[in-house]
Amino acid sequence: MIRTEVRGAVLEVILDAPAKLNSIDEQGLKDLAQALANARPAAERGEIRALLLRGEGKAFCAGRDIAGVDPATDDVPGYLDGLTAPAMEALHSFPAPSFAAVQGACLGVGLGLALACDVVYVGERAKLGSPFANLGAALDSGGHWLLTQRLGTHRALDLIYTGELMGGAEAVASGLFSRVVPDDELLAFARERAERVADGATGALLASKELVFEVRDGLGFDASLAAETRVQESLRTTEHYVEGFAAFREKRRPVFKH
Repeated sequence: MIRTEVRGAVLEVILDAPAKLNSIDEQGLKDLAQALANARPAAERGEIRALLLRGEGKAFCAGRDIAGVDPATDDVPGYLDGLTAPAMEALHSFPAPSFAAVQGACLGVGLGLALACDVVYVGERAKLGSPFANLGAALDSGGHWLLTQRLGTHRALDLIYTGELMGGAEAVASGLFSRVVPDDELLAFARERAERVADGATGALLASKELVFEVRDGLGFDASLAAETRVQESLRTTEHYVEGFAAFREKRRPVFKH
């Protein structure tokens, strides 16, 4: 159910089980982590310079495929620690700017996978959340950390307690996702943004990605200023930096060679 396509310098990772709304089972999580591991060397060499995660059909991912799951024998640590966490970490740490295009249902582990990407574009008619309360289960797939970080404690607990879903516009207005886009324009919009980034100064963008993560994880203001100085100096002699400054002086669009 996981397939990949390379479009120029953009890797598309596709959840491809539209008949079941791209709900993902244990094998799907293994395949996702493996697909990202297979692509990582090309990203480290600069051959892949952006990643786009998307779902085929009318949904992004309706969560875990629990059709055959028996709570009496379900191996929760094996599923969460052994399968879900590695797939999410592979997305989160992928060495290229990452995007997700989210349409329709984005629930449970699907929400976690989307939020593991750097930037998330969401369709207007999307339905987003983790209605674990209806299963008598606790939120997983990083949901507590992700929702609390983006929404704050009160809104996170409101969604957890009630199991209510958010629409695309509400999710963007609350800070959960990046931008809301008309559903019929979503994939083209996400592809254009990923392609634009892949053509950009990706070394500088990855440096900013690392800094943003450090700030998120508690890097203070003074330390952030010092880190920015260190990163900027490391970029100063790169080809992209030199070209960017030259283009600015010459009042033209920069051409970043890869």
